[in-house]
Amino acid sequence: MSRVCELTGKVAMVGNNVSHAKNRTKRKFNVNLLKKRFFIAEEDKWVTLKVSASALKTINKIGIAAAIKDAKSKGFLK
Repeated sequence: MSRVCELTGKVAMVGNNVSHAKNRTKRKFNVNLLKKRFFIAEEDKWVTLKVSASALKTINKIGIAAAIKDAKSKGFLK
């Protein structure tokens, strides 16, 4: 399973570990993902989504129906 947020499309970033001697080695900054169930009242059903913490805050602010509609318009959900 890939580590991609299903609502925002966030993926892992690549950067460097930098030591005190300024030696650089590659590392990954993974997305803070949560597997969460949401109830969509309009469709009267439950959906399970892998969402980032920032997407969860957006859902709390605008609602799950609006967040899914926005993700579908941006092409992140089918």
